[in-house]
Amino acid sequence: MKRRLIYCMLLLSVFNCKEDKPQNNTESTIPEYVEESHSYAKPNTSVIKHLDLDINVDFDTKVIGGTATYTIENNNASEIILDTKYLVIEKAEADGEPTDFELGNFDEQLGQPLHVAISENTKQIRIHYKTTDKTEALQWLSPQQTADKTHPFLFTQGQAILTRSWIPIQDSPQIRITYNAKVKVPSDLMAVMSAENPKKKTTDGIYTFKMQQPISPYLMALAVGDIYYKSVSERTGVYAERSMVDKAHYEFSDMENMVVAAENLYGDYDWDQFDVIVLPPSFPFGGMENPRLTFATPTVIAGDKSLTSLIAHELAHSWSGNLVTNATWNDFWLNEGFTVYFEIRIMEALYGKDRANMIALIGRQDLEEEIESFENEPEMTKLKLDLTNKNPDDGMNSIAYDKGYLFLRTLEETVGREKFDRFLKNYFKTNAFSTVTTEDFVDYLNTNLLEPNAIDFNIDEWIYKAGVPDNQAIIVSDKFKNAENTLNDFITSKSVDVSKTKDWTTQEWVHFIRNFPETITNEDLARFDEAFDFTNSSNSHIAMVWYEQAINHDYHGNNVDQNIEDFLTRVGRRWYVSTLFKAFKRNDKIDEALAIYRKSRANYHSVTMRTIDDMLEFTN
Repeated sequence: MKRRLIYCMLLLSVFNCKEDKPQNNTESTIPEYVEESHSYAKPNTSVIKHLDLDINVDFDTKVIGGTATYTIENNNASEIILDTKYLVIEKAEADGEPTDFELGNFDEQLGQPLHVAISENTKQIRIHYKTTDKTEALQWLSPQQTADKTHPFLFTQGQAILTRSWIPIQDSPQIRITYNAKVKVPSDLMAVMSAENPKKKTTDGIYTFKMQQPISPYLMALAVGDIYYKSVSERTGVYAERSMVDKAHYEFSDMENMVVAAENLYGDYDWDQFDVIVLPPSFPFGGMENPRLTFATPTVIAGDKSLTSLIAHELAHSWSGNLVTNATWNDFWLNEGFTVYFEIRIMEALYGKDRANMIALIGRQDLEEEIESFENEPEMTKLKLDLTNKNPDDGMNSIAYDKGYLFLRTLEETVGREKFDRFLKNYFKTNAFSTVTTEDFVDYLNTNLLEPNAIDFNIDEWIYKAGVPDNQAIIVSDKFKNAENTLNDFITSKSVDVSKTKDWTTQEWVHFIRNFPETITNEDLARFDEAFDFTNSSNSHIAMVWYEQAINHDYHGNNVDQNIEDFLTRVGRRWYVSTLFKAFKRNDKIDEALAIYRKSRANYHSVTMRTIDDMLEFTN
């Protein structure tokens, strides 16, 4: 029974099968997809179901080229429409025979629709294509931009709508596909994907991959470099360059414990393997939850496991995001709000409620800052967004993450943790390997939690209104109160007692630094820097918030200006980079910002580059 249920869920979008209802083969196998504004695809007419990818990765020309072959389903359609951006389309085939194709008009955000002629009986299409130097998903790195500085590196980043820039595809999160891939790379490098992966290099540089569970296109991912694997447990492990692999293995040694904690909360891990690859520092995010292989920034390697909540976050996406996915980018909060909630529950299970509440409070502070930044666009502080004619990347901020989390935490405190956990576990199981809209979730919430328990909750205010409702959960931390008191004591007494900060966590240090008063003097900052050497901190989160304060308060001691420039040139994580450039701009130091950005821009992925270009109004 369990195997049949899983099989039905895997094929839910195709067969609409029920546990106790046999399939009626006379019914259409085309599901009803919702309208969405970020894809040209018309999946209710013709839709891709499986991809066979055969590509060559050429580091000399910085081009990926080959074929994308799709098994399709169509409802008496005469064409199928794929999304493309900055691709060269060389040829199209339908069931092995050449067929007509046409690229539509180019849109700066969406790229171009690729119209491929098919018949009502067409089962397969094949696209011959190659990428260009404008392809946004790819970042080609020289040896000098890597940790070991001996071999080049390539990685992709598909979220939100960038997969179309390295594969012609129906690039909508509600379209789930399985895939196989054959990837040819230089023989001294290894290729890994969001799929079943090799553990050692091949002799010929040819790698084959299989992803048997259906995933959304933004989760298609590839990395190529001189990388090595080290297992943590039978189902977890790390990939990294040689000089980083042992550091990553130590930092992420709790991965198996995290998986167990997650399963204890919300059910079986359905992706077989959970590995992490540590990428070069230009990777634009903290992590990306590509199934079976999370992509991670090296900025989380602090040497003391203090930043590993990021790994808990990406693991949580294996349920919220990868297993149950937002149907459109307007529903993005369903991915991230749930994942932050799940992440914090994992951290609480492993490290205690104090640590979990500190992480949650830092997110609450981020949310307050985000809401203030949208003072002139209050509609952007709603959970359910309308991103028509906007880049979906514009909705990937603290509103989705931290307001979404606060909504779920408030629900938990309202109904009780035991009932809420049972509800979430059933939600993931019921909707496994499918996509949901905000309205789908609201219906499920009312039917399965609120109405059976006669609970009245202001769902509409939380989801469809701006700001944060008054009935929000209040998060407190005694450790943060202590950090604030310690800061006040240090400033009042004009002296620093380092014994009072012994065994502080990263979160306590971040809160300490973030709470510097506007009136703090350079003498105080210098005193703190001398005592704790913040300017040279090896912890990237501590360094980032310290550099922000240095910019805010015109602190120039301990060579901090050069360290800030080095940090911004080396690190491409968008959150860190945008925080510091925003501080320069806020403090009328735009010339300083531009001077650094002209040096650092070439090291950034297009995702980070776009954000900073817009922020600084930069023109190349």
